[in-house]
Amino acid sequence: MTAVLFLIDQVINIYIWMLIIWAILSWLVAFNVINTSNRLVYTIGDFLNRITEPALRPIRRIVPNLGGIDISPMILILLLIFLRNLLQYDIAPALIQ
Repeated sequence: MTAVLFLIDQVINIYIWMLIIWAILSWLVAFNVINTSNRLVYTIGDFLNRITEPALRPIRRIVPNLGGIDISPMILILLLIFLRNLLQYDIAPALIQ
């Protein structure tokens, strides 16, 4: 059972990193540091958008607009960290015993 919890923990960790990379990429595109006409940049951005958008959309409906600042990735990262800690410190010890 600990292998399953370890796998879930690693998937959550990878998803958190994808959210961070998506946020940085969106800033770089917004400030014209990189251009989406580059096929590689567009492909990476599209992939990250398709992976992260379904989880971010419900948060964006709840959180008010802060004048162009999107805090939904931070909220989702905090929720995922909370879920990781819940699995690690509350559920895993109960399953081991």
